[in-house]
Amino acid sequence: MGVWFVTGASRGLGAEITREALDRGHSVIATARDVSAVLDAYPEKPDGLLAVNADVTRPEQLALAVEAGLEAFGRIDVVVNNAGYGLVGAIEEISDGAARELFDVNVFGVLNTLRATLPTLRSQRSGHVLNIGSVGGFATAPAVGLYGASKFALEGISEALHGELAPLGIRVTIIEPGGFRTDFLNSSSIRVEPAAIADYVAGAGPVREALAANDGLQPGDPAKAAKAVVDITEAGEPPLRLQLGADAVERVEAKLALVRRELDQWRHTALSTAI
Repeated sequence: MGVWFVTGASRGLGAEITREALDRGHSVIATARDVSAVLDAYPEKPDGLLAVNADVTRPEQLALAVEAGLEAFGRIDVVVNNAGYGLVGAIEEISDGAARELFDVNVFGVLNTLRATLPTLRSQRSGHVLNIGSVGGFATAPAVGLYGASKFALEGISEALHGELAPLGIRVTIIEPGGFRTDFLNSSSIRVEPAAIADYVAGAGPVREALAANDGLQPGDPAKAAKAVVDITEAGEPPLRLQLGADAVERVEAKLALVRRELDQWRHTALSTAI
């Protein structure tokens, strides 16, 4: 059995992944900003669970969490970069402060976690990094563009990391979930900037309304998502990308079709710029 390091393990998909890994006999270093929230999520105190305080924006806390995990279990086999949150608002409506805070968690928090954990995986010449992205990081939408941008950044990081770590025996997969019935659409996981510019009501308004109306009604089953995530760590050749949910598959297929259509339509112009 392996040892998992999971950020944002106290709720949502992180909690479900932690629970599924524990149920299969793995050990989990489960981190969150408030360790008591992790313990509350697992009142049965399962064997193999090590709950640790770690805010992903605080590299020193992540270093201590890794140290505690290695002292308890001796290794780390799977790193799950799950900590993150959503942000709603048209691009122009979102303040600089809100955008920077989002990237501090969703992007730089992942980089901090990687810097803390990868030395162990490299020394072992084995492991699997799972970056929890979003289908919105492959095909974003009005009103969630900056959230999508943070997940687009994670796509780029994951693609490069895949090539950098493969020669060392370390796998990388980015998970692209659609809508799942977690707490992602409530105030604990998503921040909403005021609709301050009337011109964006037509473009961003429908998405704002849909997100507000769909909390708890998302089509995806988080327990099934967690099972799929743990399953791919047991695959002989895991994918670079894994979409979760029928809605995610539909959005990816639609974007691939659009890109192909535009590439074909404008191929002559694109190639005309070559030497």
